[in-house]
This record gives sequence, structure tokens and C-alpha cells, in this order.
Amino acid sequence: MQPTLSPTRGLARWLWITGASIAAACFVALGAGPAQAQAQGDPPPRLKTESPYFFVRSEDAALDQLPLKSTRVDVRISGVIADVTVTQRYRNEGQRAIEAKYVFPGSTRAAVYGMNVRLADRLITANIREKQQARIEYDSAKKEGKTAALLEQHLPNVFQMNVANIMPGDDVQVELRYTELLVPQGGNYQFVFPTVVGPRYNSPQSGQATAQWVSQPFLPAAQPGGAAFDIQVAIASPIGLREVRSSSHAIEVTQQGDERATVALQSGTGAQNNRDFILDYRLAGERIESGVMLYRGSDENFFLAMVEPPKQVPASVISPREYIFVVDISGSMHGFPLETAKVLLRELIGNLKPSDSFNVLLFSGSNRFLAPRPVPATRANIEQAIYTINQMGGGGSTELIPALKRVYAQPKAADVSRTVVVVTDGYVTVEREAFELVRSNLSQANVFSFGIGSSVNRHLMEGLARAGMGEPFIVTQPAQAAAEAERFRRMIESPVLTSVKARFEGLDVYDVEPAQLPDVLGERPVVVFGKWRGEARGQVVIEGQSATGAYRNVVPVGTHISQDTAALRYLWARHRIAGLSDQEALEGGDAQRKRITELGLQYNLLTQYTSFLAVDRVVRNPAPQDAASVNQPSPMPQGVSNRAIGEAPALAVGAEVPGTPEPGTWGAVAVLLSLLALLARRHHPRRFTP
Repeated sequence: MQPTLSPTRGLARWLWITGASIAAACFVALGAGPAQAQAQGDPPPRLKTESPYFFVRSEDAALDQLPLKSTRVDVRISGVIADVTVTQRYRNEGQRAIEAKYVFPGSTRAAVYGMNVRLADRLITANIREKQQARIEYDSAKKEGKTAALLEQHLPNVFQMNVANIMPGDDVQVELRYTELLVPQGGNYQFVFPTVVGPRYNSPQSGQATAQWVSQPFLPAAQPGGAAFDIQVAIASPIGLREVRSSSHAIEVTQQGDERATVALQSGTGAQNNRDFILDYRLAGERIESGVMLYRGSDENFFLAMVEPPKQVPASVISPREYIFVVDISGSMHGFPLETAKVLLRELIGNLKPSDSFNVLLFSGSNRFLAPRPVPATRANIEQAIYTINQMGGGGSTELIPALKRVYAQPKAADVSRTVVVVTDGYVTVEREAFELVRSNLSQANVFSFGIGSSVNRHLMEGLARAGMGEPFIVTQPAQAAAEAERFRRMIESPVLTSVKARFEGLDVYDVEPAQLPDVLGERPVVVFGKWRGEARGQVVIEGQSATGAYRNVVPVGTHISQDTAALRYLWARHRIAGLSDQEALEGGDAQRKRITELGLQYNLLTQYTSFLAVDRVVRNPAPQDAASVNQPSPMPQGVSNRAIGEAPALAVGAEVPGTPEPGTWGAVAVLLSLLALLARRHHPRRFTP
């Protein structure tokens, strides 16, 4: 007799076939999604030159693909100013002439003012040029067979070094010099030297969408780079030093009395160049080194005023607030960064007051709120939010702009003060678009940013906070989460000073930066740059409104003028350029190009529109057309998995990296597969009836 299918079992088979078809469709969609999007008129898939990729050695033994042999950093900190010399050593150990290209990070506050190239016994001093002119001269020198070096700025914290016509056996040393201001927070001074640029998700919405620097190669996670790294720091302070420490590296500190110390890396502690080098120290006496620094130049004089803020207000005067936490759960956050973010969020959300309200937006390629609208910060709501966050895994792209737009689309009561907290590693290329969006919505909310990871995109984190009149926080390891959450809580309870103004009595000042002082948050001083003329005398008066009434602080102008403060010239120009760049980001286009270029050329500074160029006069390569270009790979930042650029470490150089599916898509597939497995178990024991 032919077996027949019972109605119940027929339904099970129908469910099985339907579920299998849906699951298959999901898998097809995972692979065909980009092609379908393109067919619907969306931007085409990114080209190979627009995506980071894994470095794979070629079979050409004559080509040295790792020409960067070492980076040495020498830092001298005097008071609140750091002067830094970075020496990159390139050596061609192959048999062919090469051009080395290397994308590397820098401090967001760095004023890069000098570059030299040492080639054998010759010293070549670089000159500042308009960016396009520098590129033309560099390409010309390269074609003529001359050794040349070009330093360009892609972002305030992302630079690129090109060195052309490095001959076999050549040892080329490129020296960069920059200075930066160390602004204390809560009495703590911090110097940061970034060592690696993290892999960027290049959104089609980004103004950097076609930038080739984003295509830099990376070594797979946990694979050490071939270049050595060393850093030496000398600190001097007239007040006295205490608590010199590093949260990122094992260091050796040699104290030289109370006022001086030298810092070096401990040897034999593994890879050193896959995370930011962070050095913290405090000054004796628990006070900020307030005062006015003066420098008299040949044609211009500069000053820096740093004034300690008033104390925090009592918590009893603080009104309720609404908080929206915007949390990155993309592929680059997988593992250590996301786990650290979870610890941070437990601290941030868990310490809200019952009178506050909150919501959480999780984003990767898509985004979703945990609740339709902000909910009261009750214990039950907090525990539910923390439970949901704990279940999250990292995967997918990093679409920051749609997430922020959704936040600003949320209705807000007129009498509610809203604070947006962005938690991410910042591995995106939409900095400019994000700053513009935050600035244009400043009336709706202020923005605080938390950068998570060992090599955070500090340009994004600091820019978001600056545009949103907030403060950036960097958390490099889970143990720091509680302390940073507590610092955030103290800071957002209330601005300690509003309507801030700086007035100069007796000192003739001009070109003061910033033109308008922001509200002062707890633990961070008021900083004012500018120029002065005439006699060095008078006083600086800082005025504003605090929670307890009018505030006034007077700082006398000392008559001592030190030549050790020559860096003020560069710092003032760097600050003015940063302000113009912020304005340009808000306006769109390149409206400030002319003014920024003029400042870069006048003050010998690297900017987005000026570059450093060094050219040897000797023609050294008789066949420059045969030289090969090599992209120096970077180590993957510590704690970042291969999901940041795809999970295919065997990819050939320049190959397209497959994207990681969104967590929601994988979840849908998992549910369907679970349903199919359940149906299979129920269906299998009695498949037919005779």
C-alpha cells in the first residue's frame, strides 16, 4: 500500500518547507543584499581602494613590503606644554627602489610645526606648502628619481607620510615635531600619544567616501607588527610632581627630585604600538597651575591664561534630566570594546536619579530604541535596560548619522533638559557630518561622548563633545569605567559656570581665542589664548554665573616673560585653525580654506590645506618608473577583532572585504533555524502512517 501523509503531518511538512524557504531567502539576502541595494539605486558597493584590508605578503622577494622599521618618540613636558619629536625610520631591505606610504595617528591637539629628513650624512629640511602644490612638487621629484618626503593631514588626528625613491639599502629617518597644550581634568594631567589608526567603516554618506587613506592595510588581530616602538618622556614642573603612572603600558619612572621625572617603557612586555600610550601625573598641592604665560616674539607677542574653575554645586539644586544613550554595537566593537561598553553603561544608567528619565538606542547598520519613549529611572527600568544590553553582541557596519538623526527626531518637552551620551570606538569617516548634525541641534540637547577601546578615534569623540557643548571621555579598559562614569556624573549635575566672559585690564590684547567662552563644566579650567602688545602688566578677570550667584576671579599678569614659551605661537594658531575648521564643518564646503591655508603658511603648521615637503636635490634613482609603492600595514588595535574589517585573514592584498551581517539579521535566521529543528524533531518519529 502506498503510504499516505496525515493532515497534521502534512501541516508540519508544509511548515518545514515554508520555513526552509524563508531561511534560504534570508541567506540569499545576506549575500545579495548589496547587489539588490545597488539595483534599487543606492550607492554601489565600495571599491577595493575604499575599504581597509588584511595585509598579505606577496611572492616578490625583491620587494620590501615592511619598510617602516621603527618609531621613536621623545617628549619634553614643561609645565602645561608638551614638545614632541617623532622619528620614523624607513629602511629598504629589498632589491627594488620603493615608495613607502604610511598612515599614522596624531594627537588631536597637536600643532605640527616641523619636519626634517636624514639621508645618510645629509639633512633635508622640509618646507610648508599649499597642499595641492606640495603634491605636485612631490610627484615631480618622484618622477625625476629624487628622494622626497611628503607629510599630509587627512584629519586633525590622521596623517600620511609618503617617502619616494628609497633605494635598496637606504636608511631614511623622518623627524616630525609638534607641540600641544595639556589641560588638566580634576587636577590630573594627561599626555596621550596615539600609535595606530583603527580601521574605519567608510559610510557612503561620508565626505571621506573616496579617500584612499581609509584603504590602509591591517595585520590580523594579535599578529604583531614588524616595526619597533619606543617612547621617552621628560617632565618638569616648578610645583612638584606626584603619581606619575600609565594605564596603558608598563613603564619605568625615574624621579629627579620633586620637580623632574623621566619615563621609559619597560622592555620585554610585548607589543607596544597597538594602543594609545597614556601617561598621567598630578602636581603637588591638589591645585591647578593657574596663571598667565607670556611670550614676546620678533613681530607678535602671545599669551595663555589658564584659570581654575569654581567648585561643584550641591546636588540638591540640580533639576531632573532626560538622558539618551546612543550605543555602538557594530563589528569593530565585538569583544573587548563592547564588553567594556556594557560595564560603562551599567555604571552610567545605574547611577541615575529616580527623578531622571532615560532611553537607549543601539546602532550598527540599523538602530533601535529599547523603549518607544524615555522611561523613569526606576530600579525595574534600569535593571531591564542593563539586562537587554548584556545580551548584545557586536556585528555589522557603523551607521552613526542615521542613529543621531533618530535621536533628534524624538519629541522633547520644552521644559526638559536632554543630554545625549554617545558610546563608540569612533571607527567611522563621517566626523564632519556628525559635527554639523550635533551643532545644528544644539538647542535640543547637549552631547557627551565616551570613546571605548585601546586606540579610540579621539577626533570624533572630542569633536562631538565640542559641537554639543559637552565633554569627551576615553575608557581604554573595563577597570576605568566606574571612575569615568563617576566623573561624568559630577560633571553633568550642573555647569559650574555659565555666561563666561574674560576681561583684560591693563593688558592690550587682540585676536583672543575662543571668541566666545563655553560654559565651564566641573574640574576643567577656563583656557584663553591671544596676542598682546605694549607693556606686560594688568590682570585677567574671569566672570560668570554660578548656581550660587555671580562669580569673579582675578589673575594678575606676571611681568616675567620666558622664551621657553615660544610654543604659544603655534598653539594660538592651532586653536584658531581648529575654530575655523569647526565653522567650516557647520557651513559645509571649504569656505574657510583660504584663511586656514594662510595661517598654516604663516605659522609653519600642518593643516588640512597645507603639507610639509622635503626634496633631495640629488637624482638617486635612474629608473624611477620601475619603483614600487608599498602601503605599510598597521597592527590591529589591541582588543579589536577581525570583525572590524571582515573575517577573512587570508584575503589577498586589495581584495574586497565581506561585510558582517547585522545582529538582527542573524537573529532572524537563528529563530527560523530553531523552528525548523523543532519541527524536525516532532516530525521524525512518525513520518508516515500505513
